[in-house]
Amino acid sequence: MSDPAQIGARIKEVRQERGWTQDQLSLAVGVSRSAVAQWETGRAGQITGNLTRIAAMLDVGVEYLMYGNEKRAPTEARQGDEMALLRLYRECAPEDRQIVLRMARRLASS
Repeated sequence: MSDPAQIGARIKEVRQERGWTQDQLSLAVGVSRSAVAQWETGRAGQITGNLTRIAAMLDVGVEYLMYGNEKRAPTEARQGDEMALLRLYRECAPEDRQIVLRMARRLASS
């Protein structure tokens, strides 16, 4: 994973692109404004547990927040099986999405 400062910089960049304040993002994710400020400066220990919700609220992929543009996933699925995976992923609870992502990463690296 990228270091927390890089993840935080991407969160801040996307938040500002959306025209959101730290308060607005904190309300959307369900955390304090100071938590958002800590994420954005790379000082937060709880960022990984909230990454799925942050990405969902900012409408970006978790992979993008973690790794940047070089890992940004295409926004549209190209084949039927990709669309099925995406649909099923979107139906998962946030904590289950993390499980799916870990499994996919493990499979992709083998």
